Amino acid sequence: MATILITGTNRGIGLEFTKQFLGRGDTVIATCRDVAAAAELQALNDKHEKLSVLTLDVASTESMQAFVKQLGDVAIDVFINNAGVYGPSSVRFGEVDADIWASVLKVNAIAPIMLSQMIMPNLRAGKDKKMLYLSSKMGSIDDNGSGAAYIYRSSKTALNSVVKSLSIDLAPEGFTAAVLHPGWVLTDMGGANALIDTRTSVEGMMVVIDGLNAEQSGGFFSYNGSSIPW
Repeated sequence: MATILITGTNRGIGLEFTKQFLGRGDTVIATCRDVAAAAELQALNDKHEKLSVLTLDVASTESMQAFVKQLGDVAIDVFINNAGVYGPSSVRFGEVDADIWASVLKVNAIAPIMLSQMIMPNLRAGKDKKMLYLSSKMGSIDDNGSGAAYIYRSSKTALNSVVKSLSIDLAPEGFTAAVLHPGWVLTDMGGANALIDTRTSVEGMMVVIDGLNAEQSGGFFSYNGSSIPW
């Protein structure tokens, strides 16, 4: 059994990851911005001894620092950076706001690596040394055939790039790192027209995570295991 750290677990994919890892007997450290408002996560916490729920707002350096202090020296085997934001969905060319763009980049591309740096002692103490970052096919430049979505696309493209570098830099220590596309999922972010549910998405990503090896480190994978072009 492994110890899994998951960010953004109050709903959607993060919550489903929490349920499925607990369901197979793993220990889960689940984080979200407002624990008091995360009713379903709280209910899980009441039922599972192997679940710890901690406050973490990845948009705040102070919150990340406080989280790391709370975490202490707990060894983490698998880190899943799920927390992310979409930003405004209907912005057209000529309407892009620089401040909003910067705020999305901070959460989606900068915070994941800052947090990774902070928890490296915990990850180095873990046995699996796996680091996964939820991205999106919309971050693939090759796949962009429809334009628009400047803010979200660029934030995920940036995340893909930094995780690729991270996978190279940490390879000598035995780490594997990759980015995952969860599919178009029925969540608040995915919307009502999405193609798959969270259970299907997470089940698929867990197979990818379990099978991740050194040769695949630095890759960009869909929930169904297929590779996605950059």
